[in-house]
Amino acid sequence: MAWTVEAVDPNGPVGGLLIREYFTDIAARYWGRPVTEAEIERVLEDEPSDDLVPPTGLLLAASYDGELGGCGGFRVLSPGVAELTRVFLRPALRGRGGSVALLTAIERAAVAAGLTTARLDTRKDLVEARRLYAGNGYVEIPAYNSSPYADHWFEKRLA
Repeated sequence: MAWTVEAVDPNGPVGGLLIREYFTDIAARYWGRPVTEAEIERVLEDEPSDDLVPPTGLLLAASYDGELGGCGGFRVLSPGVAELTRVFLRPALRGRGGSVALLTAIERAAVAAGLTTARLDTRKDLVEARRLYAGNGYVEIPAYNSSPYADHWFEKRLA
């Protein structure tokens, strides 16, 4: 069984579904409880993904043996710099190598778009994400944004 990755529209059926699942997952973890539909709608309004399309970014959907498994993408933060965002795997498919496959695909797409550096922010409670990034060459850097939901900032030079 193998992971496959393809570009999707963040406002299309697949991209929209996965972004909704991403926000549902991280908001529930942040608040320590299930989130309501109204809360997710508010988050989707406050954190739009419209820029995750060329030339300002890209959203990728990952599938495991044909089963939709997650998403991740980047936005162009500044000339040469990609900001990774919306990196998510469905819980049932975690632990099968999907996070590395998705991260690798995002980085390759960023390089293909002419970007040389990847940055991202994450929260302290997302320990799996921090472990993923640190284990794949990302180093912690000073804050590059003022996100109220960020506790850690990472960067990696892309090949």
